[in-house]
Parts: sequence; structure tokens; C-alpha cells
Amino acid sequence: MSRSSNLVLCRDAPLECHNSFRVPAQASWLAEIGNPALIPEILAIPELRNRPVLVLGAGSNVLFTKDFDGLVLVMANQGKRVLGADSGTVLVRAEAGVGWHDLVGWTLNQNLCGLENLALIPGTAGAAPIQNIGAYGSELSEVLDTVEAYDRHDDRIVRLDRIACRLGYRESRFKQEPDRWVITAIELRLRYEAPLKTNYPGVAEELATRSGSPPTARDVAEAISRLRRRKLPDPAEIGNAGSFFKNPILPPDQFRRLHERFPALPVYDTPAGKKLSAAWLIEHAGWGGFREGDVGVSPKHALVLVNYGHGTGAQVWALAQRIQDSVWSSFGLHLEPEPRIL
Repeated sequence: MSRSSNLVLCRDAPLECHNSFRVPAQASWLAEIGNPALIPEILAIPELRNRPVLVLGAGSNVLFTKDFDGLVLVMANQGKRVLGADSGTVLVRAEAGVGWHDLVGWTLNQNLCGLENLALIPGTAGAAPIQNIGAYGSELSEVLDTVEAYDRHDDRIVRLDRIACRLGYRESRFKQEPDRWVITAIELRLRYEAPLKTNYPGVAEELATRSGSPPTARDVAEAISRLRRRKLPDPAEIGNAGSFFKNPILPPDQFRRLHERFPALPVYDTPAGKKLSAAWLIEHAGWGGFREGDVGVSPKHALVLVNYGHGTGAQVWALAQRIQDSVWSSFGLHLEPEPRIL
């Protein structure tokens, strides 16, 4: 192992503490980097030069089905600050290693709006654009201004605006080109005052339990945090990666045909089409609360696959594929995983 103030480099590194499923796996090499300027130096080390590279945040959106014969890069750079204000917006910068929920809390302490609906999502700031994280009617794309990243193709740090990031529903160019980018920081454009999004199912009802003045952004964040704690298992207590499958989005004609067969199927209107509830599909395909050995479907939420303690990534993935096949047989729909499967 090699260690300095900005770098920890070790060989044959266990990854159980680097993935929220907490499945056993090992990386040939692991580097925790506190200074992005060291990235090209690390990648140029002779023993590492031709190995595959995997960039991890908190490991909350990845499933290891076996050991990783390559280099795992973990950005450990910290720091968040206000860069400036312009035309009613405030530009905030967060280094890649900052915990996402910590960032949400910090922006609320600065009296800024924009991240409140994304409270309690696990992961880091640097990982957030890869998945274009979203919850309770909001997505990162609504506030993302710039992503700073090391471009492995051109061997330089670049700045990409929101359009260049090609963000979609749980999608981005960073997800499409995983071997090219190492995100080093993000910049968000927030506001001191903005309309709050409280019409997502459950949010208004949760806010109604409070009394007094109209809700603030902090009230919304706290309400959503309570909802998430009730509905989703805590990765610190039971291994999981949150929602394992994307909610399918269908064009109106396909949805209409499906809805005629299953009128109780929940649906949400989006600009891209009719978004269905993957959790409902999984429940009604008969997988609610299913458990086999140490892997299963969370009894709290059918969209969450869990490791009860000694499950392997291969076992979790085998269960996920069985659920995919079952939903296809029942509804003619293919469920696409959210986490990256390795």
C-alpha cells in the first residue's frame, strides 16, 4: 500500500465497503484520490497503464457479480462553496467526493432551493450526473450547470455544460462512455426562492402533518427524507442500491393497450411519455417480499433488491434476471436495471 495526503493506492483491495450492496468482491488495484491533478499520474503507472478502470463514488449504483481485474478509482476530494450569483440564481460548486445528502443539507443551510426533492439519495456529488439522479418529481438535470471531468481520451480536465452532458431519464454521456470520463466536480445553479414541488404522490400528505406557515424547501427535504426512510431500506442496515429497475416509459398507444388489460396500473405523465410503476409490475408478477437465501425483494418496496447479509452479487443478479423474465411474461415489458452490473 502507498499512502500520502492526497492518495491511497493499494493492491488486491476488498470492495465490500465500497458498494452499498455490501457483496464481496476484490479489485486488483484501488486508488483513493484527493487531488484530481494526480489522475493522469496514477493512470500512467506501468502496472496500471493497460488495465480497465472503474470509477466509483459511494458504490451505491453498482453491483459486483465477480472480482474486478483492474483499477478502481475513488474520488476523495472534498469541498463545496458558492461561486457567485447572477440573474436570481446562485452557482454552487461541489467536489466529486462530497456526499450527496451532505450537499443537500449544506445548500439548505445556505437558504438555497433546488435540491430539496433529492434529499437522502445515497452516493456522491461526482456520481450524481452519471445517473442523472431523480426522485419525487425532480431530476439533477433541472439544476446542473457544469460538470468538470478528466477526459481520458484527451488527457485533460474539461468542463461540460448541461447540454453536453446529454442527460436523460437515469441516463447521461458519462453512463454511455464509462471508459472516458472521471468526474472531478459539479456546479449547480440554485435559487434563494423557487416554487416548491409538492404534488408527487405522498409528499403533500406528508407535509400536511405539519402546521403553521407554508412549507419551506427544508420542510420538503425533511418530508421526503421521512418518506424515504419509511419506504426504503437503509443501506447502512441492509445491503441494497435503492431502486434496482427503471420505471418503464411508454408511448401513448402502447400504454393505452396495456392499460386496457390492467386498468389499476399506476401511471405518471412525463415529457417522454407515460411512466409506469416498476414496483407495481414486480408486485403483481408475484415477487413482493420474495426471499431466497440471503437475497430477496425488500418487503418495504418491490423496486429494491436486497442482500440480507451473505448474498453474492451473482445471486442478486440472478434474482434480478428472474424478475425481468417474469415481468416480461406477465406484461410484455422489459425492466432495465438502474445500477451498473459488473
